[in-house]
Amino acid sequence: MNSSQHVEAPVAPWRHIPKAALSVTSDCASRTLRRRSRRLIAIAGSLTLPVAPASAQTVQDLQRQIDELKATIAELKAAQAVPTGRASREAAPAVPATAAPTEMARRVEPSTTAPPAQPAPAQQLAAAPTKPKPAWYDRITLRGYTQLRFNEILSGDRTAPEGRSRLRSVHDGAIGDNNNFSLRRVRVVLQGDLSDRVSFYLQPDFAVNVSNQSVGERREGFAQLRDAYVDTFLDADRSLRLRFGQSKVPFGWENMQSSSNRLTLDRSDGINSAVPGERDLGIVAYYTPPRVQRVWDRLEEDGQKLFGNYGAFGVGVYNGQGISRTENNDGVATVAMATWPFALDGLGSAFAGQVLEAGGAAIRNRVQVEQRSGGVSSAAFADERLGIHAILYPQPIGFQAEWNWGRGPEYDRASQSIRTKPLNGGYVQTMGRVKASPLGPFMPYARWQYYRGGWKALPNAPRLETDELELGIEFQPTPPIELTIAYSRMTRREADERREGRADGNLIRTQLQWNY
Repeated sequence: MNSSQHVEAPVAPWRHIPKAALSVTSDCASRTLRRRSRRLIAIAGSLTLPVAPASAQTVQDLQRQIDELKATIAELKAAQAVPTGRASREAAPAVPATAAPTEMARRVEPSTTAPPAQPAPAQQLAAAPTKPKPAWYDRITLRGYTQLRFNEILSGDRTAPEGRSRLRSVHDGAIGDNNNFSLRRVRVVLQGDLSDRVSFYLQPDFAVNVSNQSVGERREGFAQLRDAYVDTFLDADRSLRLRFGQSKVPFGWENMQSSSNRLTLDRSDGINSAVPGERDLGIVAYYTPPRVQRVWDRLEEDGQKLFGNYGAFGVGVYNGQGISRTENNDGVATVAMATWPFALDGLGSAFAGQVLEAGGAAIRNRVQVEQRSGGVSSAAFADERLGIHAILYPQPIGFQAEWNWGRGPEYDRASQSIRTKPLNGGYVQTMGRVKASPLGPFMPYARWQYYRGGWKALPNAPRLETDELELGIEFQPTPPIELTIAYSRMTRREADERREGRADGNLIRTQLQWNY
């Protein structure tokens, strides 16, 4: 039988029935129909078995079964000669049953020259379902860190007469007389991707101190909103982004570096005086070329302390009054920043893996200073700066330096008023890195800082005169824990325009940080 042959679909059976067949009784036709239907079903069942067992059958066996099936079908057509009565009713259901075997016969009938049937490929296996895209709430992460400190003044101006400076710091209110333990930061970060092009970042701090209380007593453990922004990426590679909300102002390399990642205990007075609190409300654009991102990724994999991916280039506008302060004028602060990491591998084996990062920033602003008598100044003071930075990442020895120059508001004792005055300051730092030791990885460091200028974040913008040397070491006995022990030799003017002169002293400072 040729594979092109086929069985015609049944048509109205009474058109081909001989007249002699009409003499068959209904009961006889019914019994015959039932008997042959069972035979047809048996044959069809043998043909519809799984293909794998049928592969052992010969072509002759298949041909024989097909011929029997065709003969049975022909007999069934003859049995349907009586168009009415019981036989007709019983035979009717059998007609559709022939369609499946007939169709199966078409599919499995081999040609006379075909080899024995082989197992069919596993077409019946469904394709692996594609992994569903996670919902936005499945892409949210929660993390944070806490810093516990202990400061002890070994010698120096722990106290001073009225009108004279005491040994104090604008960065750590726990440096003072009769202090022990304090919580410097308790941060929780909630961040995630709302879509492929939109992400958000939210960070409160639960260890903020409030000083303007009755009789000058300080309150601790207040919550403050630090960051609340959304990033919109303008390209698929996420190289270019727009940031909306309260975020860090891109001025100063160490200002942008997270306090959880910074080696020294506090930021320097000179750089941080540009943006005390480091944050403001506004809009900023960041761009990171892919080649720069590759260098930063390499440094991050090596465990280096980066400043955070704020882009190789940044341009932004902000309110200009500082974090958690109401905007008081129609002007905005404008800022621009650029930084570039240079891989030094091409300079020889002595520089293998070394990276030198350098850049600068500029800010232009007009700020209204808080007055001790209440409210803010009616005049807006110019606040303009230019800064530079350079970092040689420790492998195993590194260096880091920043400096800025400009002018800003400062209390003038001679005129008993706030004026715009020149300022400058920065720091120079060296550090080492030991990746493995019995105590875990550790990094020793030494930093000297200098600043002369006003501190606009405090009432009446008091003048600071800072000279400080800090020697310290950071241990990491286990990845979630960092322990820093430092010695500081401070010479400072207290940030209070009612006090004169400078205080000096020696301190031991410790910090335990745990990350979660």
